[in-house]
Amino acid sequence: MHAPNEKSTRPDNLSHHTLRGRLWRYGPLALWIGLIFFASTGNLSASNTSRFMRPLLLWLFPDISLSDLLFVNFLVRKAAHITEYALLALLAARAFLTSSHDKLRTKWFIAAFALVAVCALLDEYHQSFLGTRTSTIYDSLIDMCGGAFALALVLLWRSCRRSKAGGISPGDSPQRRRGMFGDR
Repeated sequence: MHAPNEKSTRPDNLSHHTLRGRLWRYGPLALWIGLIFFASTGNLSASNTSRFMRPLLLWLFPDISLSDLLFVNFLVRKAAHITEYALLALLAARAFLTSSHDKLRTKWFIAAFALVAVCALLDEYHQSFLGTRTSTIYDSLIDMCGGAFALALVLLWRSCRRSKAGGISPGDSPQRRRGMFGDR
């Protein structure tokens, strides 16, 4: 668990090796992936989301044209892509940075981005079988950009935190303390 000299702020029932600890770490990530794939169904197709977007936009902007309505709906949907995959990346980083596996903890950025990319590609592949959805590689790229941006923010935050702490973050494992990105 922890070396005798190493203090942990994590309660014992949430340690790396307990079932409860793993659920705490990976549960939100798994739920979010499930939500992403639910959103990939026809339930959140452009025609379904425009059912509530159109009345809202008409209420906010009574003189908005049909082309502007469609454009705003398009922008909101793309922003949703970026946001949902940014959150996926943050949850993946959270899970992998606290993993009980050294490799996963040290290669968290690569693992989290790989998960984002796989989910984005599978999401679009799944949509290619649905008549109510459009499948495009560009949506996968938008998803991956959202994930990469979030991971870059985590990397920047950890770097700032590390420099303020004199080069070592309080939660870093002994393996992470050897090198900022797992290098020796």
